[in-house]
Amino acid sequence: MRPPPPDAARALAYVRSCENDWADDARYTWAVCAPTTGEMLGEIALAGVDLLLGTAEVSCWALPVARRQGMTTAALGAVLRFAFGALVLHRVEYSWAAPNAVSARVAAACGFTVEGRRREAWPDGEGRVDLMLAGRLAHDP
Repeated sequence: MRPPPPDAARALAYVRSCENDWADDARYTWAVCAPTTGEMLGEIALAGVDLLLGTAEVSCWALPVARRQGMTTAALGAVLRFAFGALVLHRVEYSWAAPNAVSARVAAACGFTVEGRRREAWPDGEGRVDLMLAGRLAHDP
């Protein structure tokens, strides 16, 4: 997932595409905002939604100023309640670049189980890094 678009026209186009994705039950996105100012600090997305199979993939990002405050973990927890409750999904997957220890902590805090590693699957600056794969089932604690 990438940060928000830099200009108003692209931002509006992005918001409209998110609205269409919601209407089509294809992808759900949430802006994660500061509770006192409403300033957008990050985003959570539930993509690849397959209501027939009961599966989806989650992704998230946070601005540097919002990191290490529990915001992403809390937001992802809410998204998982929506996924397993309102959407009645069976499985949600989460992946991250192996060097990203923060994403690993968020995954663990939200009950994801690491299920594998895709070697050199993610471009990272000058080279490639492994991609960690994790899953959470509706009946997981």
